[in-house]
Amino acid sequence: MNKKLFTYKKSGVNIDAADSFVNFISSVSSKKKGKKKFSNIGGFGSISSIPNGVKQPKIVACTDGVGTKIEIANTLKKYDTIGIDLVAMSVNDLIVQGAKPLLFLDYISINKIDLTKLKSIIKGIVNGCKQSGCELVGGETAEMPGTYEKGKFDIAGFAVGVVGKNKILSKNKIKNNDLILAIPSSGLHSNGFSLIRYLLNKKKIDIKKKKFLKTELLRPTKIYVKEVLKLIDKNLINGCANITGGGLADNIKRVIPDNLVAEINLDKVKTFKIFKWLNKNGVSEKEMLKTFNCGVGFCLIINSKNYESVKRCFTKEFKPYIIGKISKGKNKVKLNGSINWI
Repeated sequence: MNKKLFTYKKSGVNIDAADSFVNFISSVSSKKKGKKKFSNIGGFGSISSIPNGVKQPKIVACTDGVGTKIEIANTLKKYDTIGIDLVAMSVNDLIVQGAKPLLFLDYISINKIDLTKLKSIIKGIVNGCKQSGCELVGGETAEMPGTYEKGKFDIAGFAVGVVGKNKILSKNKIKNNDLILAIPSSGLHSNGFSLIRYLLNKKKIDIKKKKFLKTELLRPTKIYVKEVLKLIDKNLINGCANITGGGLADNIKRVIPDNLVAEINLDKVKTFKIFKWLNKNGVSEKEMLKTFNCGVGFCLIINSKNYESVKRCFTKEFKPYIIGKISKGKNKVKLNGSINWI
């Protein structure tokens, strides 16, 4: 009598495919030429050292995902940019504390291992790590049939950095009359995509037939690490904020000390075509400001005497410009004027 045999593969989990993927990650993960390999991908954990020269080092850790931008990637069957987004969302938070990114780990959960899709995502992650000067040292890929529908997946990232105690960007460094600078975003970055998808669905817009939307909706998040770390090293900034979900007001107020107010002149904000398109298609200014970066990807708070020196650290495309100042008060953030949506 033949007994029916049950296997993990028959349940929908292919360990051989997962092993093949791990080997691919190990082959493409960033390595520092001429130096001892930094990571141990495929092992139980990765060990790294605190860089030399960091005085009284403090560890900073962040985690984030890319939200429903993955659904846009699925629709367009293009996966090489969301890996960059994944790294950006965490490392751009690290530098707000003054920390230099050291290592990155990813978590991918998926209905069924799709090596073509996963390899494309990992290449993006490696690209993002290269841009931010950190190492992909490991992660987890979970094949979860029954939890995710066919073709569906999610990704999350975890970044660890280090900062010397004297370089931490704490609230007490921000002073009355400091300037608030906007660094342009590269576009939407990775926030507000549930609203965007809702709008597209209600208006029956097929993004596969719209070249402008195909480009903008998957344009990767700008990584600000190299420029901001240079400013921190030169003691040119007092504080900064990564402008993500919640927009300008909700993110800047997180770094403003009590009894001070970030006064922002929205008339000064240089927004982009994609944000104007969203506003034109039914997203109010109020909703735009609390959902999207509206063209401001990152903010710097500096002493006015450092303005010219700060600008010299950026390329023309991402050169900072003044959108406000710090003043005395209790509301933390005050938005004045209106963005020009025309």
